[in-house]
Amino acid sequence: MKVLPAICPSCNSQLKVKSLICERCQTEIQGQYELPTLARLSTDDQAFILEFIKASGSLKKMAGLLRLSYPTVRNRLDEIIERIELAEESKQDDKEEKL
Repeated sequence: MKVLPAICPSCNSQLKVKSLICERCQTEIQGQYELPTLARLSTDDQAFILEFIKASGSLKKMAGLLRLSYPTVRNRLDEIIERIELAEESKQDDKEEKL
């Protein structure tokens, strides 16, 4: 299965969803929709978040799974949190520009 791209390969801007289609009945919805914040993260960051949730949010478990030190895992999580906050700020700025 292909991975949903979040970044434009031409100019590195955030992509938006233009249409959705039901494979069963072929109903198609068109518009311009923002990608959810987590979908804007890299596939590596998304995989980390998924494993973090499956580890019940335990950095100690994550360190064991990834075979990394606790501080390294903590730093990785902090970096992802920063990217999420930036994505949310960017989303808010886009909304304010439209007003």
